[in-house]
Amino acid sequence: MEHFTITLAQLNPTVGDIPGNIKKIKDVYAKHKKQADLIAFTEMVVVGYPTDDLILKPSFIDRVMKDVEQLAKEIDGGGAGLLISAPWRHEGKVYSAAMLLHDGKIVAKRFKHHLPNYGVFDEGRVFTPGDLPLPVDFKGASLGIMTCEDMWYPDVTAHLKKNGAQILIVPNGSPYEVDKTHIRQHIAQERVKESGLPLVYINQIGGQDELVFDGASFVLDNKGKLLTQLPSHEEYTSTTIWDQATWTCKSCETTHAPYTGSESIYQTLVLGLRDYVNKNGFPGILLAMSGGIDSALSAAIAVDALGADRVRCFMLPSPYTSQESVDDAAECSQLLGIKHGSVSIKPAMEAFDVMIKQASNENSKGLTAENIQARSRGVFMMTMSNATGYMVLSTGNKSEMSVGYATLYGDMCGGYNALKDVYKMTVFELCKWRNQSHPQNARGFAAGNLKGPAGRVIPERIITKPPTAELRPNQKDEDSLPPYKVLDDILTCIVEDEMNLDQITARGHDPATVNRVWKMLDRAEYKRRQACPGVKISRKAFGRDRRYPITNKFTDIVTG
Repeated sequence: MEHFTITLAQLNPTVGDIPGNIKKIKDVYAKHKKQADLIAFTEMVVVGYPTDDLILKPSFIDRVMKDVEQLAKEIDGGGAGLLISAPWRHEGKVYSAAMLLHDGKIVAKRFKHHLPNYGVFDEGRVFTPGDLPLPVDFKGASLGIMTCEDMWYPDVTAHLKKNGAQILIVPNGSPYEVDKTHIRQHIAQERVKESGLPLVYINQIGGQDELVFDGASFVLDNKGKLLTQLPSHEEYTSTTIWDQATWTCKSCETTHAPYTGSESIYQTLVLGLRDYVNKNGFPGILLAMSGGIDSALSAAIAVDALGADRVRCFMLPSPYTSQESVDDAAECSQLLGIKHGSVSIKPAMEAFDVMIKQASNENSKGLTAENIQARSRGVFMMTMSNATGYMVLSTGNKSEMSVGYATLYGDMCGGYNALKDVYKMTVFELCKWRNQSHPQNARGFAAGNLKGPAGRVIPERIITKPPTAELRPNQKDEDSLPPYKVLDDILTCIVEDEMNLDQITARGHDPATVNRVWKMLDRAEYKRRQACPGVKISRKAFGRDRRYPITNKFTDIVTG
């Protein structure tokens, strides 16, 4: 054979939907079986990724093995081989297995050697590590197959090279983080440099709970040069043709540059929200539109993800809500083309006052009165969710979640939060970007039918006015918090970078302010445990990335 043709299949599987995922595989096979020698899919494409403790369920593994064996029988003899990935039981243990299907059977299995057990990954508790894999001989080619984490260490590549591999093929489930595309390519280039072998990297796309997989699969030649890159944030297939004598690429697509900067973050938020809503079967989204920047950005993301016909907003004014906020909320809804209702929460506030008076013979005041407003809104939104089946979208940002500037069972209510891992200053940047852009966020989902309107969708006054919860007269966020630019930098130092007090103050921050923020961060852990899931974009999101005890006496804070 003079040429070896590899098709990369960058798909969006759904966790647990084994029949649906296999249908996706078969659809790609039907389209490419005559032109490709090998069709390579992403990590765990049969079951979706990450599958978490479904792996521990014997009936789940039984079903996977039965359906994969049936899929193998349906592969036409003499056509393309399928490189798929699924959990697999072998001698009583369960492995993460890459499998080659061809001519009616499973012709090879290679088990994942390195199991990630950090951050959002806990594969060490559900899988058994495999031995260092040997190459797979297929149609005259020696394929070095290694799954995801195996690429991040040199030993697997070295073992494959030593045993005669001619090309490295890497199925992946690598979730999005800001600027992670460059890190993946750098690691891949290191493996190519060490081995002198070309490398094919196939990464999953789609949202799975808090994780979003951005795709951006790529191919490197044996010098580490980027030959082609698939688009990010969408399903895509691409075919490469290799000279089998020299393993140089004779044909591949033009590279699709991945999204960068604010566009990259925005597309990730859209994809994460879209998949969470659609994969869980919600008909649409309900949103409390306050006239503030967080709810405005959340509404724009929701419309771009689902379309205006599946998003409904409510303005829920209290006696402290300004006419400016009422007008801004209405204008934002109009610009986005979404249904907008207004319901006063004053009757609910008065009812709570009566109840409190009966219980304590006192009127509500201070923080109690403020939280009554937030909880009245939360009860109303969740009630409307019950009535319509629509999911409530929470709108708090990472800055607020960090320091507990949010009300449990109030503005924290909801089924999902697109901004959960987005600091406040990034919220401002995303709003400005969206007003100047028409995101191409539906290419792989709706045949180019863009969901949201072009141009300005967030009124300028929402972006420029001082942030406020409007729970008391003349309230501003900075009455309770440091300026967001200061707050976000301190939080990044503590949360993402694990700096100590001296390192943070060396950046020019006041020690008293750092201590104050640190105390608020620690005290708010119990609130974050009760927050709804939301999109992860940073290297350390709250939840599986950062697991701190609620009851915790350790501190780096200066107390003297």
